[in-house]
Amino acid sequence: MVEVPLNPIGREEIHRLESVLLFATLFRPEVIELIKDPTERLTWVDSLAVAAGAIAREKAGMTVPEIAEELGRTEPTIRKHLKGETKAGQLVRETYEQIKQGKLDELVKNIEVLAKGGELVPAEECERLRREKEELEKEKRQLEAKVENVRRALRDLLERMG
Repeated sequence: MVEVPLNPIGREEIHRLESVLLFATLFRPEVIELIKDPTERLTWVDSLAVAAGAIAREKAGMTVPEIAEELGRTEPTIRKHLKGETKAGQLVRETYEQIKQGKLDELVKNIEVLAKGGELVPAEECERLRREKEELEKEKRQLEAKVENVRRALRDLLERMG
């Protein structure tokens, strides 16, 4: 697993955190939904990239003017992303918190599922489906046992008749 510097020191670590924030946010189920519209996609990806860059640099201790200069955006835009006043800023900040809480593996699994052509399903739905599967398997075992009992009874009946 890639080590993610939560408080990066130096350009390399800033870029690593920025990249992880961008990709992990981009592949969150709610973001996938937001970027399905091709007319909005480029705007969303750009906003997420700026927010990820801003947050990574903030965690490295850079000031708003330094971040704005480096990312080629205005200071008010950077402040809005950092304060979570933009949807992109909120989403990237949430991703940062998830990484901080050790949930990067879960985010990576989402990316792997999508890369394999799968579709992400909310955790509650997965749990409901798992319970439903267990119930259906239990019912199947019960029905198989009943069928076996009927077979035995039929065999016994045929033996008595024959």
